[in-house]
Amino acid sequence: MSDDPYAALGLKKSATAEDIKKAYRKIARTSHPDLNPDDPKAEAKFKAASHAYDLLKDPETRARFDRGEIDASGAEQQERRFYKEYAEAPGNPYRSGQRFEDFGEASDIFAEFMRQKGYRDRQESGQRFNVRGQDQRYALEIPFLEAVNGGTTRITMPNGSALQVKIPKGSDDGQTIRLRGKGEPGYGEGPPGDALITLSVRPHSLFRREGNDILITLPVTLDEAILGAQVETPTIDGSVKLSIPKGASSGQILRLRGRGVKSIGTKSRGDQKVELRIVAPPEIDDALAEFMENWRKTNAYDPRKGMKI
Repeated sequence: MSDDPYAALGLKKSATAEDIKKAYRKIARTSHPDLNPDDPKAEAKFKAASHAYDLLKDPETRARFDRGEIDASGAEQQERRFYKEYAEAPGNPYRSGQRFEDFGEASDIFAEFMRQKGYRDRQESGQRFNVRGQDQRYALEIPFLEAVNGGTTRITMPNGSALQVKIPKGSDDGQTIRLRGKGEPGYGEGPPGDALITLSVRPHSLFRREGNDILITLPVTLDEAILGAQVETPTIDGSVKLSIPKGASSGQILRLRGRGVKSIGTKSRGDQKVELRIVAPPEIDDALAEFMENWRKTNAYDPRKGMKI
């Protein structure tokens, strides 16, 4: 694991929360193990980015790391905190501005040294030494429809434990699910770590996601576009009837309200946007060709008017 989570994401310490999110998603899309099954370097890069993102996406955790209270793995900096507390404590002969002669006789210095050593020995022997367990991380690829509609899946963690993971409705690519207490056991009376499941959403052949809206391109026939029609269109909940207005054009977008994604923390669902694409008949017979030729003689129009430079 990199000691610098910012470097793992290719960022500087001044990066914004949005910069961190974008950098992680970029690495996840290019270096995910499922996309690079025989590339250990890509896998290592993805794991390092996942660790870094999990640490830095939480403002409180990021601030603690920046202050040096935790390391890149999220573990407490026990020794550093002890040193700081001791160094600032009254009576410490090594405090800033305090010299040996201020402390007294050499025997007193030796006694104080032995007291400190005894404290460190107790720490090293495990007495009153409680540390939270390490977090376990797992990269999970899920189908598009499972991400937007929710579901459950069973996974096996790196330590061999099997976990049932609930995928919340509206889960997004790069989102991390935290299963508290499902990580490595703690030391002493320290609590166990968590299991952190980073989601990678598999693209769908029909649907695309933009925020909480679902986008789809719907082919329509020439006569449906000209005369209007009621046609079946897929949604993430199943097929519904969609009204095609008369004179519809390719690229025109129709909206199905409330047919999008309901993500965590939102009260309402997004919409489904349907982009129309007019598809000509696979074969143009003589009757259609003759009709269009006669129609063009009296009804010609220029859809590219105004595009000349």
